[in-house]
Amino acid sequence: MSDYAPLLERAFARAPEEADYEVRAIRGDVPDYVRGTWYMNGPARFARGGLAYRHWLDDGMVCAVRFDGGRAHFAGRYVRTAKLDAEEEADRPLFRTFGTSFPGDRLRRGFATESPANVSVYPYAGTLLAFGENSLPYELDARTLATRRPFTFGGQLNEVSPFGAHPKFHAATGVSFSPREPCLHLYRFAGPDRLRYRRRLPLPYPCSVHDFAVGGRFAVFYLNPYLLDLRGLIGDGLTTLECLTWRPELGSRLLIADADTGAEVATVPLGRRFCLHLIGTFEDEGRLVVDVIEFDRPLYDQYQPLPWLFAEVSRGTPARLLVDVEARQVLERRELDYPLAPDFPATDPRRAERGPGHFWALGISAAGRPGRKFFDQLALLDWAVGGPRSVYEAPPGHYLAGEPVFVGDPRDAAAGVVLCPLFDATERRSVLALFDAFDLAAGPRATVPLESRIHLGFHASFHPEGLAAGG
Repeated sequence: MSDYAPLLERAFARAPEEADYEVRAIRGDVPDYVRGTWYMNGPARFARGGLAYRHWLDDGMVCAVRFDGGRAHFAGRYVRTAKLDAEEEADRPLFRTFGTSFPGDRLRRGFATESPANVSVYPYAGTLLAFGENSLPYELDARTLATRRPFTFGGQLNEVSPFGAHPKFHAATGVSFSPREPCLHLYRFAGPDRLRYRRRLPLPYPCSVHDFAVGGRFAVFYLNPYLLDLRGLIGDGLTTLECLTWRPELGSRLLIADADTGAEVATVPLGRRFCLHLIGTFEDEGRLVVDVIEFDRPLYDQYQPLPWLFAEVSRGTPARLLVDVEARQVLERRELDYPLAPDFPATDPRRAERGPGHFWALGISAAGRPGRKFFDQLALLDWAVGGPRSVYEAPPGHYLAGEPVFVGDPRDAAAGVVLCPLFDATERRSVLALFDAFDLAAGPRATVPLESRIHLGFHASFHPEGLAAGG
């Protein structure tokens, strides 16, 4: 196989160190409306006690850059999960991870992997929450990133409450992997301790649900027939990845729920494709529009073995689905011409209810060709154009290291910047780059050079000054 990601192994050679410092100098022009905090979460530790993890999904680290009047401050800290604390005290690995098992490894309460809280991070109701898969989020200090405790929403949930990695404002979800009666748990909260409802929606199979979308009257879930065998996890000592099986013959579906009540409204058959992340959803002239990124098959096996990532990733494409909810059918499916395994879609939140005419995503220029590769494109994708409107391609040996985030100019609805971290593997350096959102091809208009290398992250968010802790 070819190597389309030279020196990528340097991103995983050692764990990033925790840090807290003022950035010495910002290069370029940071617009005055970029005042607030950028947060990113992702896996950062891939070995302990002589054991090297095989898979990308391991111990989580949150980093932040706070912009304040032309200055910037960086902080990066590991999320002090139960897993991390116990393993640091023992000075050896104790818990089975998503893709790595070993003799004597443990599960949480004997039936689930212990969460590394490594997927996303959002301010909520006066605090900062780090999310992982199928477990409660961890509460962090919004400025120092110090871990406080698992967040129980005022005691209304507990450590066995199913909870997902992608909350949406105004909702959050979890999935219960029962082989006989699988169900999706849909929660809606109003503030830190008011649970408006909790609904258990039956699922056709014990599937993996990573993300969902909320817009208008509906919450929309893309159900993939990517099935988890709990018996293998609990009884056979297998990893979560080894227990997941792709069953395309069962068909994918949209599960549509009433966002106000949580009740199921419709289930719509979709075909045989896989969706990890939804772009968004909105209503248009009585129809439901659902924007997704679809692949021919799941992606999780492309996250290993480290550092040989995305070796056989399929050419995923963005698709817009026009749905007749009452008739329970997709009336039209429209693809964008960008078959480069796009991921981590970001939209302008100011346009959410009207429907995003465009969005930003990362792409892999060598998608479809066998060999190691990683995200090296940042693309502005436009539904009216039918494909990319502007694309930035990183130089050789440079990689886009996390979800792009759009920050709009409050004085101009057609202006803004996109923040995205860049990793220079040739120099082992990281920067947070700011692009003109509508002219990505021009390259970064500003960079925030970081003294400490940061991990290749997952999901990010930006919170304006005064809202850095969910105000």
